[in-house]
Amino acid sequence: TSLVVSTLTTRVREQAEAAIIREARATALYRLGRDLTSATDLHQITQIIIAHIGEVFGRQVAIFLPHDGQVRAFAASPGYTPDANELAVADWVFQHDQPAGRGTDTLPAASLRCEPLRTGRGRVGVLGIRPTDSRTHLTPEQRQAFEAFADQAALAIERASLAEKAQQADLLKAADKLQMALLNSITHDLRTPLVSITGALSALQQVDSNLDSAAHMSLLETARGEADRLNRLVGNLLDMTRLEGGALRLKREACDVEDVIGAAIGQIEERLAGRSVQVRVPDPFPMISADFVLMVHVLNQLLDNALKYSAADSPLEVQARLEGNQVVVSVLDRGIGIPAEDLERVFDKFYRVERPEHVTGTGLGLAICKGIIEAHGGRIWAEPRVGGGTSISIALPTAEAK
Repeated sequence: TSLVVSTLTTRVREQAEAAIIREARATALYRLGRDLTSATDLHQITQIIIAHIGEVFGRQVAIFLPHDGQVRAFAASPGYTPDANELAVADWVFQHDQPAGRGTDTLPAASLRCEPLRTGRGRVGVLGIRPTDSRTHLTPEQRQAFEAFADQAALAIERASLAEKAQQADLLKAADKLQMALLNSITHDLRTPLVSITGALSALQQVDSNLDSAAHMSLLETARGEADRLNRLVGNLLDMTRLEGGALRLKREACDVEDVIGAAIGQIEERLAGRSVQVRVPDPFPMISADFVLMVHVLNQLLDNALKYSAADSPLEVQARLEGNQVVVSVLDRGIGIPAEDLERVFDKFYRVERPEHVTGTGLGLAICKGIIEAHGGRIWAEPRVGGGTSISIALPTAEAK
């Protein structure tokens, strides 16, 4: 009777311990699934998997993901970096879709035990655990639990990979649409002056045309004006290409702000068509350390922008002031103004305020100005002007501050 009771007691104790182990395993899997549900980023998912498995098994964990036909260590426990031998074991497991490493029949001398991460779509990676004590091995129950963790980890990694691919597909689709829209816009902006130039030259080329001197001169002015416009459009495209390609090289020198403003106004004197430009620069005024040619180009763009978005009889203003160790130059107009939601976006590539409709351009001018000013270590911004209109300002360090 004593022997039977002792045997039954031992069996009940073992069953109770097994139940506790199963409950702990189910709880651990539930916690892992709960944490993985709220994670979408692949890096975040792998860190959650490593943390949970490391806590449950008391071992170092590594996740290997495929890259260019081979697996590489994507994430691992803190302070643990898989060596070349462990990476070779993981690669064998991925290629053969079978467990290998420590405690298996394949490559048992390895310090790492690897389990393939597979789903219904195929293999997505390899999960490896490495004991801190070389004398310990996984028990049969722990091996089953490890396989269950591997299945859940595989599903989470596949979900994150599919979400990342879907996001990349959406980005490519949006980029294609944007490129097509930009191409159509640029094509239209480039074709318009070409059509005007071609029409004017064709009219001038006709031998039997009865053009008087005034009409003849008007056609020549039209062709020249459109040629200048085409030259500016192409120049903007080339400047943006240089900025994005990192080919912009600054030739810094001490520049007089008043000279920069005067040179910029002189370049657009014909387009001013008699409009007054009021320049206010305090005397004396500090020099700035900048590329003179590029700074003239920036002010030229700002003045051209003010001309396009303001009435033909309204004056323009250029003001310079000193704020601390920075020189601030502002171009002000009395035009239609910029909506509040567009004050920052106007400096984006190819972005243009919708009104007025007759204003042409590629939407690159202010983006180029921003790139040049930031290359100088300055900043540029737009703000509404009191009484109507827009003020676009640039701030640069003084030559002494540089």
